[in-house]
Amino acid sequence: MIQRIQSLYLLLATAVMSLTLFLPIATISYDAQTYNLTAFGSIETIWIGILLSLAVLVPLVTIFLFKRRTLQIRLCAVEMVLLLGVLILYGLYYWFTIKSFENLTLDHLQFGWAAPMPVVALILTYLASRAIFKDEMLVRSLDRIR
Repeated sequence: MIQRIQSLYLLLATAVMSLTLFLPIATISYDAQTYNLTAFGSIETIWIGILLSLAVLVPLVTIFLFKRRTLQIRLCAVEMVLLLGVLILYGLYYWFTIKSFENLTLDHLQFGWAAPMPVVALILTYLASRAIFKDEMLVRSLDRIR
């Protein structure tokens, strides 16, 4: 049911996170060499890629569970935990990159467009969860009246 606002929020979260899979997360340059950090770019970033893939699939599955609102709320909570995990991995990767380049001259380290996308998806997922909860409360109040 795409006409519900929470379905639109979840669809936008899916789109944002799928962009994150393909756009570079960060650009690192040192000694005239430039490296782009992507989700599945190297063996060190495989966990970021796995979490991002799950963060794309969970809201997409959640959209189609519109008849089971309590499960939708739980899956939104799972999605928020996945997104927080992605942000933590971003921070750890950034910290380990800075530590590994202490002895070398790091020319440039810049986050790309994909770096803030999990925060946007986190906000969209929270808004979807809140809208699903409001729907559930409305249905429960109508059941009470009958």
